[in-house]
Amino acid sequence: MQEHPVLGQVIVGYSPMMDRQRSVVATRLTIFPEQPGAVPDAAALLAAIALVFPAPAESLSISLRPMEAGAGVTATVGTGTPVMLNVASEALLDAVIAAATAAPVLHMLLEVPAFLVDDPVRGLALRALHKAGHALAITGRPVTELPRELLPCFRHAIVDLHDDRRTGSPAPAGVARLITTVHSGVRTLADVEASIKRGAVGAIGWPVEGEFAASAKGAMAPGLRGVVDLMKLVDREEPAERMEPVLKFDPTLAFRLLRYINSAAFGLRVEVTSFKHALMLLGYSRLKRWLALLLAGASKDAALRPLMHAAVRRGFLMEELARGSGDDEMRSEMFICGVFSLLDRMLLQPFPELLKNVPVPERVQASLATDNGPYTPHLDLVRAVEQGSPVDIRSGAERLLIAPGEVTRATFAALAAARTLD
Repeated sequence: MQEHPVLGQVIVGYSPMMDRQRSVVATRLTIFPEQPGAVPDAAALLAAIALVFPAPAESLSISLRPMEAGAGVTATVGTGTPVMLNVASEALLDAVIAAATAAPVLHMLLEVPAFLVDDPVRGLALRALHKAGHALAITGRPVTELPRELLPCFRHAIVDLHDDRRTGSPAPAGVARLITTVHSGVRTLADVEASIKRGAVGAIGWPVEGEFAASAKGAMAPGLRGVVDLMKLVDREEPAERMEPVLKFDPTLAFRLLRYINSAAFGLRVEVTSFKHALMLLGYSRLKRWLALLLAGASKDAALRPLMHAAVRRGFLMEELARGSGDDEMRSEMFICGVFSLLDRMLLQPFPELLKNVPVPERVQASLATDNGPYTPHLDLVRAVEQGSPVDIRSGAERLLIAPGEVTRATFAALAAARTLD
């Protein structure tokens, strides 16, 4: 990603799109020119995004079914692992439309604000983009009815959940909704539920806010005990012989751990077939970080899938933000800090109680349990990227003495790394 100068010309935020089963089916990139009024190289930007979200070898439709049963409509958000582009600049949006039509290098769903659709010249450009194979979504409700020739171009209408007054009533008999609704602005688990009840086929946002129910006993769930026990042994750098019994009593944990280690993220040239082999190849530090991922992804609650999705990306982004420090220990700690930053919500325990059972470095513990730990500024910057706030991203980058373009580079690298685990 360092070789793409265009990444220094844009500020990028990201958020997930969830389907009705709470699975993350797309990543929404919100893109701002780094310099207001500038128009970055759109073709180079699409090429850089394509490296993170490459076209699949075979097209695989992802279906999002509307709420009303029997409506006979199946909406899709794209192919493979789709990416949605929300370009927050009219000039850059037009440049992206032209570049994607002339030389399609990216399978994407492009969002177009409703107030820009009425322009006849842009209407022709959108039809050409659609003909080139790209999906489109209209953001907001159009003031007037869409031109008939543009209707087939749009797959979704993206509407802020809190501005949508629909009740989720089924379409009238014999009427199929050609453009389905996707809600944006989702911030809590209750928002996701409200979106589903109103008939949206998808919801965009991070449902990480709001209250959460603390565990009554504060006890670790049985299914997580093996991961925590293994983390403690790795933390003490015990020999593999002391760790293998834990895996023998939890074959599911052994399978998941080996699956992670043999994933593309490690880039190993040989298959790892045992925990002893893994320890020999990777060492304690790298094993500990992947045990952190296992713990963050251990919940079977479908409602928590977006949080697990966020935790993985937070870990990689925190690590990338520390890449220029030259401090490997700091990078490792920041990875764990990002992965564990939502663990209180996923395991339903406040951090002061939770961290009594889970071994983490002192700097990580201070950053998670208080608001003034050494990695708190990095976490604040990650949250700004998740919210797609250019003002907060610039402010957070300045606080850490890094350029906004470096944050964009780190974001792209983190998203690419996280996709190897999807």
